[in-house]
Amino acid sequence: MSSKKIFVCDDDEGIIDLLGMILESTGHDIILETNSLNARSIIENERPDLIITDLWMPMVSGDQIVKMVRSSPEHMDTPILVISASRDGEKIAMSSGATAFMSKPFDMDTIVDKVSTLIGH
Repeated sequence: MSSKKIFVCDDDEGIIDLLGMILESTGHDIILETNSLNARSIIENERPDLIITDLWMPMVSGDQIVKMVRSSPEHMDTPILVISASRDGEKIAMSSGATAFMSKPFDMDTIVDKVSTLIGH
């Protein structure tokens, strides 16, 4: 299995720490960011194989990140997993162009399985 690059953006330090710990154990390169204002430059510079973003963040929301990625020809096919505790989160995520949605709180095994599916393993 070749190592993939996964970008995770969430303003919650606890979620970032948890996802970092879970996903690093899968052998992939994980890029963690709590400031959504940095998402565009990280995506442009790092060219991740998968993007995981929270929906509700200050400054730039997850649906804005999804729309930005989908409007970029070089990233439009990058899988995007949106995570949120919002009741309307799935509808918002999917209508903005997300590939998949998971509600918070999430099960660790479920997120590892979902990531494996999205990156083709």
